[in-house]
Amino acid sequence: MLIIPAIDIRGGNCVMLTQGKLEAETVYSKDPAFMAKIWQARGAKRLHVVDLDGAFSGSLQNLEIIRKIRATVEVPVECGGGVRSMKTIDTLIDAGMDYVIIGTLAIYNPEVLRQAVDKYGAKIIVAVDVQDGKVAIGGWKEITQVDAVGLARKLKGMGISEMIFTDIRKDGTMQGPNIEGLRQLAVESEINVIASGGVSKLEDISNIKLLEKDGVSGVIIGKALYTDDVKLEDAIKIAEK
Repeated sequence: MLIIPAIDIRGGNCVMLTQGKLEAETVYSKDPAFMAKIWQARGAKRLHVVDLDGAFSGSLQNLEIIRKIRATVEVPVECGGGVRSMKTIDTLIDAGMDYVIIGTLAIYNPEVLRQAVDKYGAKIIVAVDVQDGKVAIGGWKEITQVDAVGLARKLKGMGISEMIFTDIRKDGTMQGPNIEGLRQLAVESEINVIASGGVSKLEDISNIKLLEKDGVSGVIIGKALYTDDVKLEDAIKIAEK
C-alpha cells in the first residue's frame, strides 16, 4: 500500500485547508517544490499535488509551480485541481505528470473522461469527493445528488482503474478516516481506491491497511505530516508490511 504525501497549492504556497474551506487555511511552506523534495527524501514513492486555485476557479492557476515540482523530484506525481477539459489533461501530461486527477469533469462531462481514458489509460485517476454519500464538485462548493457508489460502478465500466475517495467531513480534521465508506466504495466498485481525509495517527494507517484486501491501494496524507503527528517513515513501514 502506498503512502502519498499531499502538496496543496494556493497562492503559490503549500497549504492545508479544513473540509475544503478557504477561511480554514494554514500555510506550511512558501516553496511547494521544496516540500516535494523533502517528502521524496523521506521515502515517498508518489506525490499528490492539487492546484487549489484551479479547483476553485475551474482552470489551472499554478502550472509553473507544478512543472517545478516535476523537475525537482523523480518519483511519480499525480496532479489535479481545475482539470475541466481535454486540453488541460494534455497540458498536465505534457508537463510530465504521471497521473491526472479528474473530479468535476466526471460529473459534468463524462464524454471527455471517456476520451481521456481512451488516450491515456491508467494515467487517469478520478477523485470521488463525498459528503454524506453524495458527490461534491467544483472545489467542493457544490454537493450533487449523484450517489458515490453508483458513480464508482460507472467508472469501472468506463475503464477507470484507480480512484481517490475523500470524505469531505473528515478532510483536514485529524479525526480519523471513514473506514466503512472506504470499504464499501472499494468492494462495490472493484476499483483500486486511494484513501484521503482524516488521517491523524499511525493507528489510522493500520486500520486502512486492513482494507488492502478489499482494494484499498494507497493513503494520501496531508495535515498530519505537516504537523508531525504522523512521520512519513513510520507510515511507510506500516503500509509496506
